[in-house]
Amino acid sequence: MRCCARNAKAESRRRRRAKTAHHKAPGKAPKSGATNDRSMESSKKNLCEIHRGDWGGRRVLGASLLAAAVVAAVIALALFLVYRPMKPQATVARAGVYRLVSAAAPGANNSAPTPYALSATVQFTLLLHNPSDRTAVTYDALLAYVTYRGEMVAPPAQLPLVLQDPGADVGLSPLLGGDGGAPVPVSADAVDALRADCVAGRVQLRLVVMGRVRYRSGPFKSAWRDLYVRCDAILGVTVQAAAGGGGGGDVPLLEYPKCAVDA
Repeated sequence: MRCCARNAKAESRRRRRAKTAHHKAPGKAPKSGATNDRSMESSKKNLCEIHRGDWGGRRVLGASLLAAAVVAAVIALALFLVYRPMKPQATVARAGVYRLVSAAAPGANNSAPTPYALSATVQFTLLLHNPSDRTAVTYDALLAYVTYRGEMVAPPAQLPLVLQDPGADVGLSPLLGGDGGAPVPVSADAVDALRADCVAGRVQLRLVVMGRVRYRSGPFKSAWRDLYVRCDAILGVTVQAAAGGGGGGDVPLLEYPKCAVDA
């Protein structure tokens, strides 16, 4: 009987060991530290992928903006080259001298008249050429006068508004000094020089036109700009022509007039 009891106990112990071995995992259970490390590595990998995706999107956006800026610059340059305004060109086509002599000018405050003055009545035909085939030009607030050796010899004259089509020419023929040729005070050197130039039959006068100009090219319109035209003309003026008789009127242009335009 004792032998049977011992055998039963041994059998019971074997069953308990087998049951315990059956529920036990074949390998060692992972430690909690290793699990945390793997979780951190997975999180870092996900963050890197997110940052990589954001950087790629920013690069695409930057490239798109750069391409748009380049296209806009090319379009603006093309429009500027097509519609850019070109300043007018000027030349003197004709000149007339009806009176250009020394005269006594009235003194200031009813004082004695000064002997150093010139009485001038002259007329120039100024041609303004628009070199652009796409730009229209508007001239406004024009004022013309004539100088001799840097001194004004005729009062300024106002000119009307002028509209100029693309590629067109316009002519201005102001009569400066009026019919009477009101005396304008000048220096004694100017009076003496004019007398000598008339004897030589070679007088240089400068025509000055001032005002403002605006350009209109297609849909674009510029702001008003200052206009300053000056033309130096050497005229074949004799003493008789300068006195207003015996050949007064149209006089020859001895040299091709030189004109400068600031606009």
